Amino acid sequence: MNSNVQSLKAFLGRADRIALVEVTATKGSTPREAGAFMLVSASAIFGTIGGGQLEYMAIDKARQMLGGGTRSPADETRIEVDEVCATLDVPLGPEIGQCCGGRVEVLIRLVDGSLEQQLIANAQSEEAHRPHVYLFGGGHVGQALAASLALLPIHVVVVETRSEALEGMPETVETRLTPMPEAMVREAPAGSAFAVLTHDHALDFLIAAEALKRDDTAYVGMIGSKTKKATFRNWFLKSAEGNEAEFSRLISPIGGNAVKDKRPPVIAALAAAEIMTALVSHASGANVFEKAMAG
Repeated sequence: MNSNVQSLKAFLGRADRIALVEVTATKGSTPREAGAFMLVSASAIFGTIGGGQLEYMAIDKARQMLGGGTRSPADETRIEVDEVCATLDVPLGPEIGQCCGGRVEVLIRLVDGSLEQQLIANAQSEEAHRPHVYLFGGGHVGQALAASLALLPIHVVVVETRSEALEGMPETVETRLTPMPEAMVREAPAGSAFAVLTHDHALDFLIAAEALKRDDTAYVGMIGSKTKKATFRNWFLKSAEGNEAEFSRLISPIGGNAVKDKRPPVIAALAAAEIMTALVSHASGANVFEKAMAG
């Protein structure tokens, strides 16, 4: 599995001189929040601070500091430069061809050994705290959903009972081959999301039931139809010792039914958006609870 930390280390190792471009303050509507950053070398970039003219200007200033790039008119942009540091104070208006209307302060620093280690440590910490999404099933929809989720800042685990179904998964996705996929539900960290779409309805039911028994999940979704959901409800309440409150947390079909298109990539796109929304909502709720308990 190729991680974001590995990609960062690879980028840092490819160039002798690199500049860190970081959003340090924002006001009003802006494309990215304070703390967003990108790395710039003479020929490549890693990450983004939001794109558009703001990013182009920042890249240009960074490459000036690295010994390349061309100077553009300052317009209403204030820049203070020394040997290793530059500050841009950029209004996001028609002057630079953006219409956000806010203002962004960007700090540009040359990356030395200490800053490089700090960037790696921060990336390792961020990666360690990423929410987990467990995707049960590597069929057509599973493959498409894994590809969609691989683009997001989450830790994706694809769980299968068939080795061939795990072939061709994205490099950033973790794969688990196991004869007892339901056991993965019990081992998952709090706040995880579970998407259930195996090749076997009975196995789907078993995994979904395990997930619904937990009260700390961000999302439990199962692929299927109204009939499948109704069948699962009857089994869950009568044979799996479940209750209505637990069943009410099940999202099925995954991705909703507003779009009448059952092609795997379409289902995957809708489900990925649904899962990410649930993860963000769960994290926001958890943060509010923690602050209330602390205060």
